[in-house]
Amino acid sequence: MFQSMRLSVRVPLRSVRWNSTAGPTLPPLMATLRNDLKTAMRAKDTSRLNVLRALISETNNAAKTASPIQTDIQLLSLIRKRASAAKESAQQFAEADRPDLKEKEDAQIAILEEYAGHVKTLTVEEVEAVISKEIAAIKEAGKKLEVGQVLKALFAPGGALDGKPADRKEVAGLVKKAVSA
Repeated sequence: MFQSMRLSVRVPLRSVRWNSTAGPTLPPLMATLRNDLKTAMRAKDTSRLNVLRALISETNNAAKTASPIQTDIQLLSLIRKRASAAKESAQQFAEADRPDLKEKEDAQIAILEEYAGHVKTLTVEEVEAVISKEIAAIKEAGKKLEVGQVLKALFAPGGALDGKPADRKEVAGLVKKAVSA
């Protein structure tokens, strides 16, 4: 009665790659951190190991957010943030008369500052020169001098500090000082 019929149409399958293997680019300092992590593991340097694991962990966590760490400058700001937190902790441990914990924090600060030194940034003098040129240009244009306007002009695409190794927080502080003067 019912005869099954097999439909045998062969559709050539093309090799299509839906997923890209190219992930987000990592800053060059990150490769150094990962290599030093392996070295610290072999040397059993626990203080360096803890610092490196924390930095790598924070970088990996930031990769899952809207603003991943992709440049050495962003990684430098993370290192400076951790160093300032460690300095605060060391000060609190000193006030609480805990020299053992203060010593640990001081060791972490030294390691963080060592890695912060790996990132080459513009010097304060170079940044101040760029800021003064930008302020002069804004004054010549007859516009009102505001901190936000100067920062936008500096970091805008094609701006004086666009793509340059300058920490935004430092630049913002210098701009505030220059505008108020």
